[in-house]
Amino acid sequence: MQLAFGGIDFGTSNSTVGVIRNGKARLVALEGEQPTLPSAVFFNFEDGHTYFGRRAIGDYTDSVEGRLMRSLKSVLGSSLANEKTRIKARLIGFTDIIGLFIGHLKARLEEDAGGPVENVVLGRPVQFVDDDAEADAKAQGELEKAAQAQGFKQIDFQFEPIAAALDYEQNVTREELALIVDMGGGTSDFSVVRVSPERAGASDRKGDILANRGIHIGGTDFDRLLSIAHVMPELGYLTPTKDHKRNLPAGYFIDLATWQRINLVYTAKAMTDLRQIRYEAERADLVSRFIHVVEHRYGHALAGLVEKAKIALTDQPSTEVRVSLPGAHFSAGITRAGLEETIAADIERVTETVKQTIADAGVDASAITAVFLTGGSTAVPLARRRILSLVPQATVIEGDMFGSVGLGLALDARRKFA
Repeated sequence: MQLAFGGIDFGTSNSTVGVIRNGKARLVALEGEQPTLPSAVFFNFEDGHTYFGRRAIGDYTDSVEGRLMRSLKSVLGSSLANEKTRIKARLIGFTDIIGLFIGHLKARLEEDAGGPVENVVLGRPVQFVDDDAEADAKAQGELEKAAQAQGFKQIDFQFEPIAAALDYEQNVTREELALIVDMGGGTSDFSVVRVSPERAGASDRKGDILANRGIHIGGTDFDRLLSIAHVMPELGYLTPTKDHKRNLPAGYFIDLATWQRINLVYTAKAMTDLRQIRYEAERADLVSRFIHVVEHRYGHALAGLVEKAKIALTDQPSTEVRVSLPGAHFSAGITRAGLEETIAADIERVTETVKQTIADAGVDASAITAVFLTGGSTAVPLARRRILSLVPQATVIEGDMFGSVGLGLALDARRKFA
């Protein structure tokens, strides 16, 4: 009989589930053969079912009538966590929607295990909320409650960069002092950890964790900043009123650029406000584009185009975001230099957090022998350059960009539940 435990990496953008099989950590297939599942929920109004992952995003982009929810992890610890959103005639809490997604991951885990699974280690960022211990504890409590509601009985938590370190340690051949860099969709986490083949089997590793820090900056923040700076101006952002006494209110533009706030624009009040904004706008034509985007429920698709543009700029110097909707035809050109200028302040905060982590460890940066990179945002060239410049002598190890944390959580679950 297989041991009934697992590790769940519930991510802002993507999620994984790790298990131990035949003594080795591996990831559960969550959608077809894919071990990663986009953290997306779609309430399909046409057939009444709820879908997850790629199917959820596919239904939305195919213009199926319904409601898409993404970046749900970002609401934990925030005021949104206590709010409800309307799904047809029902009002559903955001944490309840998180529970639905966790429940779907649990179902895939139990399918793989061949029976009920009640023990789980959940990954968590070093900080759900920056510099607010009360909100951070609240966020973990909300995630724990969501998991309990799905039937998990024994729930433990592990910091995501520590889980990544456990995955990395499986392949080390000598003792190393490693900087673990985990930059995901919603947070960036860093740890300095002593790893070795001998230490890997120890039950208590607290002494090997020299320091860890986190900051609430990740890929979805880069998407938001990129959209605000380069796309929202095409919809009227920062344009003046007719009397030139002020610029148009920024709130709805920022909501449309922010994954977890997009649905707030799809309300009757928002549409009334937008029509008033258009009436007052010098460039009413641009605000009309905004209204057409909202009327066609195109917000998540637009955010997806911005995300694709960000990813494209990893390998090419320029790209375009193109929108073709009835009443809203436009394109926004973006260069890699433009992206880097847009996110420079956030990357500086990330870099300072890495410096502080190394300082907290009480070691000189030259003592770091390896840098282990995981999380999709480590592919952002500026982030990568700035972080690696701090430890130029270290060997760079590329982890499974989306799977290392899930694998490490499975290893941690074995230590705690086996």
